[in-house]
Amino acid sequence: MVPATEQDLLKHFAPLPDRIGHTGGIESLTLDGCRYYFGFDYKSDVVLSPLIDDPKTMAAFASEYMRQSTGRHDVTYWEGLVTAAAEGTELDCDDAERDVTSRDLRGGLPDAESYLLYLLGAATGWDDWFEEAPEVQQACERLGFDEEDSEFIDHCLQAVREHGAQARPDEWTVTRFHLTAATQHLPGNWNMLFAPLAEGVMSHQ
Repeated sequence: MVPATEQDLLKHFAPLPDRIGHTGGIESLTLDGCRYYFGFDYKSDVVLSPLIDDPKTMAAFASEYMRQSTGRHDVTYWEGLVTAAAEGTELDCDDAERDVTSRDLRGGLPDAESYLLYLLGAATGWDDWFEEAPEVQQACERLGFDEEDSEFIDHCLQAVREHGAQARPDEWTVTRFHLTAATQHLPGNWNMLFAPLAEGVMSHQ
């Protein structure tokens, strides 16, 4: 357990459901100039924490709710990983992709196979919600996509970006539903990052 003073840091950051005790490391990104840290399970490609804007709080959160392959560690240990997360990433992305603005997110659709699209899946645990929308299932069937293959979202998104929503209505049905449904199922405060993206999707024609 972290000391009482460090417990105070955690009052505003509840752990994410079903992700307590996972093995992982620390990642970070900047949103509108502010750096946020988050825990990440590299084996499962799943986000492990809310977005946390204070390095000491991130270290306290990790000490309380996360593990490394060597077991539990104290706050001082995690502080080193938090510092490293500000300097670089273990994810497959450029540093420039980790620097985002709400204005850019509202400006249009994300790139296929992008860091943001990957994080959206990781934050939601790679769930899908196609049973909620028969018209999306039908669009997938017409396109010949297997719903269990997550890469079909990238194919649909790329088609819409290249040809437009009106020219590719089935691909747009799938893309619009996936991005808006995912943002509605985000855990913790991850909607802070992806709510502007949802706005951009809704305004896209």
